[in-house]
Amino acid sequence: MDQELEIERVDLQCTVNNGEHHTELNGVDRLIVRRGQPFTITLHLRAGSHFQHGSNINLITTTGPGPSELANTAVKFGLSKFISKFRWSASATVASESSVSLTIGSRPDAPIGLYQLALEQVNKEVKKVSLGQFVLLFNPWCKRDSVYMASEAGRQEYVLSQDGLIYRGKPKHITILPWTFGQFEPGILDICLRVLDENPKHLEDPVKDCSDRRSPVYVARVISAMINSNDDNGVLVGNWSGDYEDGVKPTTWKDSGAILRQWNQQNCTGVQYGQCWVFAAVACSVSRALGIPCRVVTNYESAHDTNSSLLIERYYNEIDEDISDDSIWNFHVWLESWMTRPDLRLGYEGWQASDPTPQQTSDGVYFCGPVPVRAVKEGDLSAKYDAAFVYAEVNADVVEYISLSDDQVVKVGGSATQVGQCISTKSVGKDEREDITHHYKYPEGSEEERQVFEKANHMNRLIQNEEVPGLHVKIKLGPNMMVGSDFDVYAQVLNNTDTPKNCRLMFYAQAVSYNGKLGETCGLTELSEVNLAPAEESKATLCLKYSEYRRAITQDRMIKLVALLIDLETKELQRAAKTIVLETPSIIILVLTDPKLGQPVIVNVILQNPLPESLENCVFSLHGANLTDGTAIIKDVGTVDPEDLATAELEFTPTAPGKRKLVINFSSDKLSNVHGYVNITIEE
Repeated sequence: MDQELEIERVDLQCTVNNGEHHTELNGVDRLIVRRGQPFTITLHLRAGSHFQHGSNINLITTTGPGPSELANTAVKFGLSKFISKFRWSASATVASESSVSLTIGSRPDAPIGLYQLALEQVNKEVKKVSLGQFVLLFNPWCKRDSVYMASEAGRQEYVLSQDGLIYRGKPKHITILPWTFGQFEPGILDICLRVLDENPKHLEDPVKDCSDRRSPVYVARVISAMINSNDDNGVLVGNWSGDYEDGVKPTTWKDSGAILRQWNQQNCTGVQYGQCWVFAAVACSVSRALGIPCRVVTNYESAHDTNSSLLIERYYNEIDEDISDDSIWNFHVWLESWMTRPDLRLGYEGWQASDPTPQQTSDGVYFCGPVPVRAVKEGDLSAKYDAAFVYAEVNADVVEYISLSDDQVVKVGGSATQVGQCISTKSVGKDEREDITHHYKYPEGSEEERQVFEKANHMNRLIQNEEVPGLHVKIKLGPNMMVGSDFDVYAQVLNNTDTPKNCRLMFYAQAVSYNGKLGETCGLTELSEVNLAPAEESKATLCLKYSEYRRAITQDRMIKLVALLIDLETKELQRAAKTIVLETPSIIILVLTDPKLGQPVIVNVILQNPLPESLENCVFSLHGANLTDGTAIIKDVGTVDPEDLATAELEFTPTAPGKRKLVINFSSDKLSNVHGYVNITIEE
């Protein structure tokens, strides 16, 4: 008869296991492992109890409510000599007279989540003993896992890095926002698991939902839906109105942890407020926390095609107000996740685009993707999920019309190359921008790009060439467009005909948000007649004054310039538009002490007031993954007069060694959303 195994205590060996599974940054107070990779625990036996090979012992793992063997959320398996690479298995080794080591291997496609582990011994009766809990994550280090990434540098960047850079601005003025993803900060993993548990599919059928968590495609789709709060208990409320009085400005956020903690603390009520880069950054944090390699991507001149025509039709009235349904955002940010696509044909593995910003519904829910980036490039609009919408974001054609008061609609321009420029993400292992436009589309104007466009069931070809005969107008910029300064911009008019032209020019500026929503006018030239001889050029100057644009501009600090030119004889219209981003002052960051683990580090920060008026309520804040323990360090510096320096001394104590981004943010009553960063290495 087998002797009953009596367990005194269980050592989950969290320090060793978490280190081997690349989860030690989550802490070593509990067991967090990755699927498809064995881990070892030790059973310490009561005096007189001995382990015998051949004992009728089973191990049982369960996850989710109502675990089911049919759903693969409950698995019973015995001891064997070897660990299987394809199924749950376990082997035992006698470590000493009073201890046994159990090595446990999980399936490489097991559902992720919180698991219960139990030991079952069958003698005269069945006796089951709990061995504890563990969290099982996706495993980019395991070749049999569908999120496997061969590059170690890629895994370091897209799974383990807690810092990143998000790109905003315009193609010719790309700005950088340092962001703390903080996926390993205390409590974040549990909040990410709660994000999965709050999704409507889990609330409707938790057994099926937990079973489906074996698929990163499914989990990525849940994350895309749950980061916005439009249909569910999602994390963030979107707001593009400019009114953020009852919440936090989207530009104030600099780290995902603060958002996730607030959502968790307020019982899964949407945090106010987010815009596209915030949605994407938080989704990236959740994805990395769960083990899916992920990166944040920015698309410039990003189209929003409302009728799936792959054509962006822009309509303006006579005073150039945008009256179209379609829109083009100055930039738009989404994320890419790395995985295979067994549900699609071979060749669609790799980066998959998902968009948690609530723009368009998919299957009746506000989420988008994941869709293979390769399918977008090839114009395969049948690929799941939402290929047509993402394709239009990067490759739609544009045609522009002006609707006149007599109901006449006049075409004034178009472009086959405007949409989808400078698609950007942070480079692997360095603070440089990687242009990945070629991942999404063939070179503009190339035979392949046009063939793909026709494959996508759209035959419009718009060729805009300023060398063709006719009247032309374009906008030119001057240097030094620093916020707070006055500066000039120019409208250049060319008569490329063989006859004199009598024209009227209107040139003006309006504040604009990054999503293309127009605000107040902040600069205007009077309607002026322009008489041009054949081949003659003329230039009109518009002075943009701080006194006029200061109250009009939004947190994005963007101004849209529009020039309208009408041939007074033929009544033909020409239009040019350009968006500028006002520059902000740099923050000088001086690290005064060597950064060492557990020891205070002192930092001096300096910023010069660029405005011709005083800044009130000036505040510096410092944060960074494993630098400030998830809470920003804030220093008020009061009032700063014009051209004076705002200075502060900040102190923090690092909580983990390694390379980190130290991020500084500056805000005040008239100047905010100013940030800088330095890379530092925390020594042991």
